[in-house]
Amino acid sequence: MSTAASSTAPSGMRQADWINALVVIVIWGLNFVVMKWGLDTISPMLLCALRFMAASLPFLLFVRPPKSVSWGLLAAYGLVQGVGQFGLLFTAMRLGMPAGMASVVLQTQAFITMLLAAALLAEKPQRWQWLGLFVALAGLMLIGATHGSGAAGMSLTAFICTLGAAGMWAGSNLLTRLAAKNGPYEPVSFIVWSSLFPILPLLLLSAWLDGTDSMQQQLLALGWREMGVIAYLALLSTLLGYGLWTRLLQRYAASTVAPLSLLVPVIGLLSAMLLLGELPSWLQWLGTLGVLLGMVVNQFGGKWGRSGR
Repeated sequence: MSTAASSTAPSGMRQADWINALVVIVIWGLNFVVMKWGLDTISPMLLCALRFMAASLPFLLFVRPPKSVSWGLLAAYGLVQGVGQFGLLFTAMRLGMPAGMASVVLQTQAFITMLLAAALLAEKPQRWQWLGLFVALAGLMLIGATHGSGAAGMSLTAFICTLGAAGMWAGSNLLTRLAAKNGPYEPVSFIVWSSLFPILPLLLLSAWLDGTDSMQQQLLALGWREMGVIAYLALLSTLLGYGLWTRLLQRYAASTVAPLSLLVPVIGLLSAMLLLGELPSWLQWLGTLGVLLGMVVNQFGGKWGRSGR
């Protein structure tokens, strides 16, 4: 066997990049459990602010702003992702959204991105993508129907906030598309400088919702566990995860890389069961199967249609 063949994974990716992809999947899958741990002692908006402070402020002197991305686009991305996506997600999880279910529901961003791209960018979805959307919606309805039903249930508000977070993620996806049209950019530089913009709004929201006295008490009570949570969310999930994933998308076709994200909710569900003791109800498992099946149809429907001709 040649050296080139032995260094290539079955997916067509090099073994080193295959390992990088698995690292990102595990980091992002465990991310939801880590969020739960942080939200045990820190309020949602304050934890969000600390995450983006740690992901930006220590690196501003060493990382230059991306030249091809305007400040307005950086600010828009930072606010939509930081205040919108993670502000809503952290709030949902604080309100009782199970970590495992959050990892599943959040993946509906793929379908919301499809709908936004159709409305704003005139990108016409294919028939199999509509089919995948309807299957995933059926799964979401089953998950949403479990709100308030026993230990495995969730509040309806938490479920809606998680869907809102998925919508904000979809919005940030479109903003990254716009950024890419101006030329290639360094992903770590993009995320460091865009992370600067949500800090002040999140701190102001925390002061309004929690009160300045509560903020001060939470900051003074930060221990090694809380610092570890912040470091994980900022350095591993945000900088390392986003940087590695973007480099994979730059090296390989999206059709090769994107389907790997289907493993994130699998890791999210398993880690929540093992580390948090979450046990989804049978209806939630059925709904999860629907969401994942819809994502599979969305990713691979085109290939199945071509192979059947």
